Amino acid sequence: MDIIQPLLAADEPPPVSVRNADALSPLLLVADHAGRAVPRALKRLGVAAPDWDRHIAWDIGIAGVSRMLADTLEATLIQQNYSRLVIDCNRPPGAPTSIPEISELTPIPGNVDLSDADREARARTIFWPYHERIDSELERRRQAGRATALIAMHSFTPVFKGEARSWHIALLYNRHPQLAHQIIALFRREHDLVVGDNQPYFVSDATDYTIPAHGEQRGLPHALIEIRQDLIADEDGQRQWAARLARLLPQAYADVAA
Repeated sequence: MDIIQPLLAADEPPPVSVRNADALSPLLLVADHAGRAVPRALKRLGVAAPDWDRHIAWDIGIAGVSRMLADTLEATLIQQNYSRLVIDCNRPPGAPTSIPEISELTPIPGNVDLSDADREARARTIFWPYHERIDSELERRRQAGRATALIAMHSFTPVFKGEARSWHIALLYNRHPQLAHQIIALFRREHDLVVGDNQPYFVSDATDYTIPAHGEQRGLPHALIEIRQDLIADEDGQRQWAARLARLLPQAYADVAA
């Protein structure tokens, strides 16, 4: 039997960070791909330094948007600090894209020929602590009788495998589209946006974990938000989109709750 060795040293970042832990907003923000840290033991997975600045390593800009949005709404934010190249915290463990051997067109040498113990170490160290923190927060709110909506924050690359994407923002969902549809309706009233409805991605049990596990299974209002990365690559763009979301998300939630 393989022995599972500790993956993180004591001085390395924790897998999950919480902002505004005691906030009272019903909106709980989560960011599965906010960070791009890599455990030192994995030696950057054999990936060249410039590639860690690309979208394959993290959701560019979403950490800044999420922090600003959380502060404006006085909402709690739970974010993942490690790169999705180490383990993708929005994929079911064991899925082919959970620990990718190639991302877009870039090989990830450190993810090839992993043992079961290697995979389990990444899940136990990074994936499960993040999702256990989300679960504990939702359970705490349930026991307190607090209404909650789950908002998963993401960003997407403006060009994927040579194909340009016209959407400015997109809302993704699966079985329960009510909150996502209300957010779509409000953003489309802005008139200056191209809004994706389950584009360029969609939520499914095979390709997603956060919404199915924490939103659908708990019966909570939920939506997955995707913002195009070139719009939030700098602080000004992040601030503008955080302000826009802060104006429209509470309205969408109130409409659905009513």
